[in-house]
Amino acid sequence: MRTRFAPSPTGFLHIGGLRTALYAYVMAKHEGGEFILRIEDTDQKREVEGSAEALQVTLKKFGLVWDEFYIQSERHKSGIYKKAVERLVLDGHAFYCNCKPKNAKTEGFSVELRDPCRDKNLTSGAIKLRVPDDEIVKYKDFVHKKEISWNTNTVYDATLLKSDGFPTYHLAAMTDDIDMKITHIIRGHDWMPSTPVHLLVFKYLGGPTPEIGHPTDILSAETGKKLSKRRDSVFCEQFLEEGYLPEALLNFIFLLGWAPKDNRELYSLKEMVDSFDPNGFQDANPKFFRDKLNWFNGQYIRKLSVDNLLEKLELDNNQKNKSIVALIQDRLEKLSDFKMLTKFFFEKPEVDAKLFGENYKEHLTKAIEGIQNNRDLMEVVKENNFKTGDFFMSLRIAITGMKFTPPINESIEILGKEEALERLKKLI
Repeated sequence: MRTRFAPSPTGFLHIGGLRTALYAYVMAKHEGGEFILRIEDTDQKREVEGSAEALQVTLKKFGLVWDEFYIQSERHKSGIYKKAVERLVLDGHAFYCNCKPKNAKTEGFSVELRDPCRDKNLTSGAIKLRVPDDEIVKYKDFVHKKEISWNTNTVYDATLLKSDGFPTYHLAAMTDDIDMKITHIIRGHDWMPSTPVHLLVFKYLGGPTPEIGHPTDILSAETGKKLSKRRDSVFCEQFLEEGYLPEALLNFIFLLGWAPKDNRELYSLKEMVDSFDPNGFQDANPKFFRDKLNWFNGQYIRKLSVDNLLEKLELDNNQKNKSIVALIQDRLEKLSDFKMLTKFFFEKPEVDAKLFGENYKEHLTKAIEGIQNNRDLMEVVKENNFKTGDFFMSLRIAITGMKFTPPINESIEILGKEEALERLKKLI
């Protein structure tokens, strides 16, 4: 089995793109096959400088390492696409066209299905696919587990080679898939309408046609619409910067469109490979629930050793930091939560007196006496008939400046007796 992930270098890696790469990777590796990375950069106008390199770095962060690597613009120099399309023209399956693109954004696609140049026998210009009339093209989608077909009378004469000499996706991707002996194509659902064009190109180039599967769209839990670059967080690097672990994000998206036979949720990448079954692909569009991602991330954070977590938080490996990390590890959902939860350990808080309840000065006065004499603070509570919750809330606010913090007794131990007393006395 040979699969490929073929992104265009037009920006950061989208969460949907990561899922496509993951499925292609685990599908190939489950069968002991090869996973190919192919940068599809023939649309030079849309290319964002540096994004091809960034895509590779991001994939490696997630452990999706490829067996073979190709860049289409480099392959273009060899003339492979020109040779393929000229063969199509020679065989009568493609024709030259001199029509001006009606809409530059659609790369010359016309509302008219049959191009007016197809019977003019031109010898220069762009080259388009000569779609036959009254034929049925079909394939079985291995994700949706059903046969899908089109009547060619509804399929347009797609551009294969642009007038600048560069191939479109319809030519370059199919030529490469045949040349690279790709056996299974996994790609975004938005490519489904172009599939009849691709099936014809595979057929006319002499095939064989790989098996094709279109995973479902990932929907926003808030809007119910497909994840949008404008409305939603969709880029993998954004999630990593927010403090999500690559392993957790990968595990989360693995289950957005694929389900195991049991109710298992936690998978390492190796376990994904071992457990993968193409029959597990789901037909319904999954929703992206941030709370569920946070749960996954919290599970992975708790699996880390204290030393590993210190490293991921980019903290010095000293005893104070070790104690802090050990105290709050079970409370973290994201690495970025660390600073908010622990800032009072590293700087004196600004305390808003409005946060305190009644009798807080009495609570703090007795707490000072207890800490000075190394007493158990629960004894202080009982001796003075304080309400336990009120007493410790006063103490928590005075020490940290917040109502919600890690356990206050352990926090005081880490801060140290002198620092704790100084903060309490200041408020008195």
